[in-house]
Amino acid sequence: MTGFTVNGITADLTVPDIAAARGFYTGYLGLSVEGFDLGWVARYCSPDGRAEIQLVTHDATAPRNPVVSVMVGAGVGAAYEEARRRGFEIVHPLTEEPWGLRRFFVRAPDGNVLNIVSHPDS
Repeated sequence: MTGFTVNGITADLTVPDIAAARGFYTGYLGLSVEGFDLGWVARYCSPDGRAEIQLVTHDATAPRNPVVSVMVGAGVGAAYEEARRRGFEIVHPLTEEPWGLRRFFVRAPDGNVLNIVSHPDS
């Protein structure tokens, strides 16, 4: 038992310019903006909410972009401690971000960087 539960995973695609990429994801794929666009990250989802993706230019506080965001609700502290206990590389420390969420980045053994996050509404 890890002390936390994954309740959602969203792909994070690195793009050079969110505004330039928007047309492909909204026009061609039919996704729409789901409530936020911070300039450096924006989330798009399908009309039924079953599919979503985030476009990221360069993370505002972390040294690199993640490949996915993993939502763990209130368990983000437990997830952080478990990652440390297992000796995984912490790429970005557990942080209360100015835009209202708590998160950290961890490198998986395969090299991928994951954003482990607790949204205020989860």
